[in-house]
Amino acid sequence: MSLIQLRGVTKTFQSSSEAVTPIADLDFTVESGEFVCLMGPSGSGKTTLLHLLAGIDRPTQGSVEVAGEDVAAMSPSQLARWRTRAVGYVFQQYNLIPVLTAYENVEVPLLLLRLSRAERQQKIATALAAVGLTDRAHHLPRQLSGGQQQRVAIARAIVTDPVVVLADEPTGNLDRQAATLTMELLRRLVHEFQKTLVMVTHDPLAAQAADRIVHLDKGRIVTEVGHA
Repeated sequence: MSLIQLRGVTKTFQSSSEAVTPIADLDFTVESGEFVCLMGPSGSGKTTLLHLLAGIDRPTQGSVEVAGEDVAAMSPSQLARWRTRAVGYVFQQYNLIPVLTAYENVEVPLLLLRLSRAERQQKIATALAAVGLTDRAHHLPRQLSGGQQQRVAIARAIVTDPVVVLADEPTGNLDRQAATLTMELLRRLVHEFQKTLVMVTHDPLAAQAADRIVHLDKGRIVTEVGHA
């Protein structure tokens, strides 16, 4: 059974003047330990698909299952608990808290779990080491480069040991060198740390790091290319 399974998923948003359907009758699967890249023009449904996988949005029709759990059927409180332990999310804008150090930013999702201080410290140290930022643990975001801030964001996304990592344009604000290093790190997470990763990008060079590239258009899969 695939780690991620979407069956017949449609998502429609109702505005004051019209209904918008960014995802239409979509079937989509991701295997455990796979790195899948979502590409397509603006409005093709890429980010909506990530939001459905994270439980940020619910499908209008169809089912969304992650690791055997029906995300769409969860109550808000169940969804919040599930998201904390099961999903790591990497944003284009980093979304770091500016008054917190790298260490403290990585700690934030752990504060929602029942862990001792020692357990939190160990998990934070492991996550920062995985992204190569042990020596920047006590730096504020403004004291870090864009690439380093994104690595802090990745450490925050993996610190709870989530089932799946979702990345929305993770290299969009980075120069080419920092983007290359970020993609090398994400690929390491998959192939050395056995994470499952679904990434949205417009960057064809970044997409080459993935095992499979899925092209979306008008909420449907139009092509799939494997690189594994």
